[in-house]
Amino acid sequence: MTEKFYIDSQTLTGLKDFAVSQGFEKFRGEQIYKWIHNRGCENIAEMTDLSNAIRQKLADIAVFTVADIVATQRSAQDGSIKVLFRLEDGEHIESVILNDGKRYTACISSQVGCRMGCAFCSTASMGLKRNLTAGEILKQVKRLNDILAEEDEKLSNLVFMGMGEPLDNIDTVLDALTVLLDDNGYGFSHRKITVSTCGLTDSIIKLFSLKTPVNIAVSINAATQEKRKGIMPVSNKYPLAELMKTLRELPIAKRKSVTIEYVLLKGFNDSIEDANNLAKLLKGLDKVKVNLILYNAGSDAEFKAPDQKDALKFQEYLINNRLGVFIRKSLGSDIDGACGQLRANYAKKAKKGDRNG
Repeated sequence: MTEKFYIDSQTLTGLKDFAVSQGFEKFRGEQIYKWIHNRGCENIAEMTDLSNAIRQKLADIAVFTVADIVATQRSAQDGSIKVLFRLEDGEHIESVILNDGKRYTACISSQVGCRMGCAFCSTASMGLKRNLTAGEILKQVKRLNDILAEEDEKLSNLVFMGMGEPLDNIDTVLDALTVLLDDNGYGFSHRKITVSTCGLTDSIIKLFSLKTPVNIAVSINAATQEKRKGIMPVSNKYPLAELMKTLRELPIAKRKSVTIEYVLLKGFNDSIEDANNLAKLLKGLDKVKVNLILYNAGSDAEFKAPDQKDALKFQEYLINNRLGVFIRKSLGSDIDGACGQLRANYAKKAKKGDRNG
């Protein structure tokens, strides 16, 4: 059986090489690339600057990535939209359009599930099903832009903060980023894309191999190795001290910084002592800002959201230690806002339907 060639999973280099391998001129690969990644074409027959012979050959060997929208939720509070996709193999992933009143940001997934095992994450309970392809990552962006186009809007920012650990799928994420950043592709600015990681230090270094690196956000969530290991098993392989050393050595460009993400969990990591430990941990990391995130609990959550007064005290302590600190506004809190919640609820309904059928 011939393996499918997913034409929309390819970078410009990949499509040029493909064109040559099929006996086409190399520039045909660039034409195909622009049709798919710049114009959003999903039908080879519409690629009108290619000859009929080339289009027929492409139609015989090339296919497009499947990512069908099966459910959406729109927040009545702020207009954020959560989208559930069904992939070709029947797996499901989530993406979110976040609307803060100034811009539309897409929160996109990089894996089906996740193997990092963070104790406070809904996706972690799934384990890792598989990595997404570059086409499946890019198709999320396209589909979300299609939704916004109906309202004469479009995405301005992207964050790899959906399901999965992006740097656990680093090579594919780099391919997707190459297309997203290309003016002949999706045309996003490197300043408008952020990749979030729980701290895979070797892949962080690889992420910065991009010609123009994007922004990086690192999920810390506990400021000592012992406490962090209790909620983030990744610390066993990538200790906190090693992670901080890597961050201090990164070639951060002017007007950029490392974002430290810290999910506040009531009674676990939200005390003044925790804030003091975090301030000490970040000492010597010059270009840094801290995002405090109030935990968004699911129905089966082990942890609880912190009290607002405790979150403000935590923020004030860090500010007094000369750190730039923001409490991230909770968007989409009324629509299964945390990663994995919509998928989990959809799966529960599907199982219930099977039992009742």
